[in-house]
Amino acid sequence: MRGRELTRYLTKCSTNTMLLSDFIHDNTRRHICHNITLFKVIIGKVSNCHIKVLIMDKVTVKIISYSCKMADITDAGISLVEDLFKRRQPLPSMEAVYFIQPLKENIVMFLSDMSGRCPLYKKAYVFFSSPVSKDFVSNIKNDTSVLPRIGALREMNLEYFPIDNLGYITDNEWALEVLFGENLEASRKFDVFLTAMAIRVATVFASMKELPRVRYRAANSSAETSTTVRDLIPTKFANALWNCLEKYKSSIPQFPKSETCELLIVDRSVDQIAPVIHEWTYDAMCHDLLNMDGNKYVYEVMAQGKTEKKEVLLEDHDPIWLELRDLHFAEASERLHVKMQNFLSKNKAAQIRHSSRDGSDISTRDLQKMVQALPQYTEQMDKLTAHVDIAKKLNEKVRELGLQEVGQLEEDLVFGQAGPKEVIQFLRTKQDINPEIKLRLLMIYAVIYPEKFEGDKGVQLMQLARLSTEDMKAVTNMRLLGGPDAKKMSGAFSLKFDVNKKHAVRKEKATEQETWQLSKFYPMIEELIRQLSKGELPKNEFPCMNDPNQTNQGSHVAPTRTTQAQPGQSIKSRRTATWAKPRLSDDGYSSDSILRHASTDFKRMGQRIFVFIIGGATRSELRAAHKLTNELNREIILGSSHLDDPPQFVTKLKLLSAQELSLGALQF
Repeated sequence: MRGRELTRYLTKCSTNTMLLSDFIHDNTRRHICHNITLFKVIIGKVSNCHIKVLIMDKVTVKIISYSCKMADITDAGISLVEDLFKRRQPLPSMEAVYFIQPLKENIVMFLSDMSGRCPLYKKAYVFFSSPVSKDFVSNIKNDTSVLPRIGALREMNLEYFPIDNLGYITDNEWALEVLFGENLEASRKFDVFLTAMAIRVATVFASMKELPRVRYRAANSSAETSTTVRDLIPTKFANALWNCLEKYKSSIPQFPKSETCELLIVDRSVDQIAPVIHEWTYDAMCHDLLNMDGNKYVYEVMAQGKTEKKEVLLEDHDPIWLELRDLHFAEASERLHVKMQNFLSKNKAAQIRHSSRDGSDISTRDLQKMVQALPQYTEQMDKLTAHVDIAKKLNEKVRELGLQEVGQLEEDLVFGQAGPKEVIQFLRTKQDINPEIKLRLLMIYAVIYPEKFEGDKGVQLMQLARLSTEDMKAVTNMRLLGGPDAKKMSGAFSLKFDVNKKHAVRKEKATEQETWQLSKFYPMIEELIRQLSKGELPKNEFPCMNDPNQTNQGSHVAPTRTTQAQPGQSIKSRRTATWAKPRLSDDGYSSDSILRHASTDFKRMGQRIFVFIIGGATRSELRAAHKLTNELNREIILGSSHLDDPPQFVTKLKLLSAQELSLGALQF
């Protein structure tokens, strides 16, 4: 940004408040995390001084860490990163960039830093992660010693955490326990928790300049059952979010006045099978079966006769991960094998190294070629080696745990090709199988056949599976999640009743050919997104918060056309998610083309579809966003309170019946 542009963006308005939304340029926001990149650009350009201090609180430091590395921060002109609440050395010759939440304690600390005769820093550029109240702005304005030392005071509207090019979380890790726990009344923070989460989701729309049509799962209103607080979670959340968006209309310049996209709000009750079923895609298996620390995988290699530990981050910057993550594990393994073989046959360093092992002499010219190819060889070989090691470990886990057989039974249960007889037979003949595997199978069984857990039947199943009372809490607590069609009765719960011997909770898709065994399962959110895109989502089940035309004339929303711009529709150029297309690369290098195409391919796309799942999302639901973005030619952006892998979800379900939640569970 040049001088005149900088002056224009640093011009203070009457309230001394400046909005990031004036700064964001439409064509630079293909990915959720690009808004964080914009922040890096801003802090690097706020003044001519290239030596600055970045001060953050515990939440904003986490926001930045989801998308930035320390090198990115230093490249933006930041020489020092500090914690707002830790004792800091005065640096009166340096300028400070504050990226903080608009909380009272943060404002007090900021004023303490910059007030008086000897402020900690020469000048302060303050960026709030979400909307700041007028009272807090007044507090800052009323401090006459601080006001002249402020170079900028802006609402960044960046209080979400990108986990993927098309995914984010609000980092409300305890949402399931707080909102669905048995001791709901004791928390006394139900509404406060929902509102805080809604504010974070609203910053997504503020930063992306989108105003959604807000659809939400309606509470089940049946004569047989009374509406519970849990049933109202999507409704309450939709109201809180819409209140935030209404304020944005008047407070953020250039914020849309009419709807530009779709938003669907559901909670975890929409699909209780997706969080526990064994998934067979590369991404899901890595996070389910491997002992990973977040996205970090640690493996061992032999170097000079010694075992050496290495680590790799399974994230978007790894082109091999980007290509393989949504593939069935069998296909991912095949591609890895082809990649390794072609890499070894095409890379000069690999060829020469192989020939030297055969005893052949290396010429000077060959040695020169090897040196030239060595950096690329080393980098790509490390990536391939890491993924080959992952595939090997996953294969070992599948064999060790007997997952192929249990995976087939799970899939057959879901699609109505197996029933109680097959489950009982499995539990009787597989007594020594891992308890967690049996528990997850029973959880799926309970969703499909809840009547089999009535009275003493549940205890008998527990004894047959040799599970503890603590383990069975995960099964019995599923009643707390309920569902759109849930019927509470005599301590049991029901999601589906029919007269068939075998129940099916998914329909096989005739349009999709099954290439690999154990590849039929899909999360319910995928079907809901398809219905929303076609305009077939029932209004009585999913009403619209801001639809003035909603009448009783029909039960469906009018279809949204995606081939032309509509009134209020965003007609920005949207990059096609080419990484979601099958793009087979035959060697170790051509995966990089996926990243190149993801940043250079542009194509007109329809209105975005946002989905928010309260209570945690799954890897399969994130995969559905990738898949449908390409299939529907519309960006599907998935948000959730947090992302759970099966072991985490099972543990959280057990905690739903805890008498008291820890104080940490209620922090947000």
